[in-house]
This record gives sequence, structure tokens and C-alpha cells, in this order.
Amino acid sequence: MSAPGYPGSYSHSPYPMPQQGGQSVAPYPVPQGGYGDPSQAPPPGFNMGYSPAQAPIMYQPGAVGPGPVPVPGPEYGAPPGGIALAPAGSPAVVPVGVPPGLEYLTQIDQILIHQKVELLEAFIGFETNNQYEIKNSLGQKIYKAKEKNDCCTRNCCGSLRSFDMKIKDNMDTEVIRLIRPFRCVSCWCPCCLQEMEVQAPPGTTIGYVKQDWHPCLPKFSIQGANKETLMKLEGPCFACNCCGDVNFELKSKDGDTPIGRISKQWTGLLKEVFTDADNFGIQFPLDLDVKMKAVLMGACFLIDFMFFEKVGDANQRSTVFS
Repeated sequence: MSAPGYPGSYSHSPYPMPQQGGQSVAPYPVPQGGYGDPSQAPPPGFNMGYSPAQAPIMYQPGAVGPGPVPVPGPEYGAPPGGIALAPAGSPAVVPVGVPPGLEYLTQIDQILIHQKVELLEAFIGFETNNQYEIKNSLGQKIYKAKEKNDCCTRNCCGSLRSFDMKIKDNMDTEVIRLIRPFRCVSCWCPCCLQEMEVQAPPGTTIGYVKQDWHPCLPKFSIQGANKETLMKLEGPCFACNCCGDVNFELKSKDGDTPIGRISKQWTGLLKEVFTDADNFGIQFPLDLDVKMKAVLMGACFLIDFMFFEKVGDANQRSTVFS
């Protein structure tokens, strides 16, 4: 919150405030040497970039900007200690090197992904494009995702199908695009394993998710834009959530230090049996590169299609053997 402005130039002294005894004092103490000339550049060493200790003002969740201030409601309200919304007209501090639309990810260390239930798919088994809501830890929607491909690909290629997935913010602007080519998933075909490309903004590649060959375990490499491995992701030998969560552990590049997790959450017996609407949680370090946070979202969607997607009467895959 900036200090109140006074009429006249910035060099004028503030208005005095009357006090008892006839004396007057300035309402705010003026620092020694004054406030400085705002037209001059900051002194050497002054930090102009983004630092975690001074979080930027973000517009997610909720489209906020010039115009009327949105009325707090179930979508905007948050309990004490939650992430507050930026007031209308507030200047946004954009972190350096963050793709447009992903600034909000600098503030969070957890993402929840909920797949929407498709009634047509649930009742007659006709595969439709998957749709997801991406939320913060308070349950506020921050992004939405929708698969894009054709009817023949969805129903003939099943869970191995290729697709483009658009991830949009609350202003309906596409901020991330996921591209999954058609690949094999079995450990018997090590030369053509699963992968996904992550772009942010669309057209600019920021990373890849690639399946690593292993005879028993589902393993993945989280890679940067130049296909250099930055993190590892490892799941259980039997990826089946029978009355419990399935965890894929996120580890450092050497595979020794745990730094996060992607969890397939148990949603209840009826929902698990009759639909393929899944819930996921992603945990990562708060100071992780925002681009890698976006790549981890891509990894979550790839895991969903590989192990938890059911198409028609086909059983979902639970191991890398099949």
C-alpha cells in the first residue's frame, strides 16, 4: 500500500497535523536525506527482479483488472492466511523469465487436478475429450484444461491416443499447450516409449516428459527445453488405486533426493468403477522454476492417460508389462 499523495510536487513538506498545546507535527516522519528523486535510477545493488521474499501481485484466481472490483463469493473468498486477490487497478509485478499467464505458479507449492465427469461417456461408453479443472490448495480454480483430437483417434487408439491439450486461465487465455504423440507404453518396446512436449506460451517449448525404459517400474525424466534431464519421476510397480492413493515420487536429477510427488487420489468406489474421472495432487518445492511446475502438470496428465484412462470395455493399464 503506497503512502497517501499530497498536492504539489514531491519535494513539498507534508501537511502539519494539529496537536494539543498548539504545536504541530508532520503526519509521517521523513527519512533522512528525503525520499529521493523518483526520476533517478536506483542505486547499484538495488534488486529490480523477483525474489520469493517479496511476492508479486498476481491476478489468479479470478480475472481482476481495470473496472469494477469483483464481489467476494465462493469462487473468490478464502480463509484467513490464504492467497489474497490483487485489488482492481493494482500494478502487477511480473517476475523475470516467467511465461505469460504462469505468474501465479510462483506463489504455490501444490496443485489439485480434477477431471470432469462426462455423462455421455459414463452411460454409453462413448469416449469424449477429457476435461479438467486445475485448482490451488484452497480449492479455487486457477486453470482449466481440455483435450483436443478427433473422434476416431479417441475411440480407436484408446489411452495411447495422441492429442493436444490446451490449458487456459480464468480469462480464457491459453497459457500452456501439451502435445502428446502416439507412442507405445509397454516395456517390450523400449525404442518407442511415451513422451509429452510442454509449451508455454503455445509455440515455445519449455520442457519434455519422457518415459524411461524399466522392466518393472514406471519411470520418467523431467527435461528442460534442450532435453536435458532435470528431475526424475518414479511410480510403483503396480499402479492400481484399490481403496488408496497411488504415489509417483519426484526426485532430484540423481534420483536420490525426494523433492515432491504426484498422487492419484482415491475418489470412492462408485466413481472409480463407473467413470474414469480422476483426481490428482501435485506437490513441488515453492522455489522450483515455474517452467518445471508447468512440465510437472504435463507429467500428471501423461500418467493419467497411461495408467488410469479407461476406454469402453478395455481395462485400464496398471503396469508397464502390458
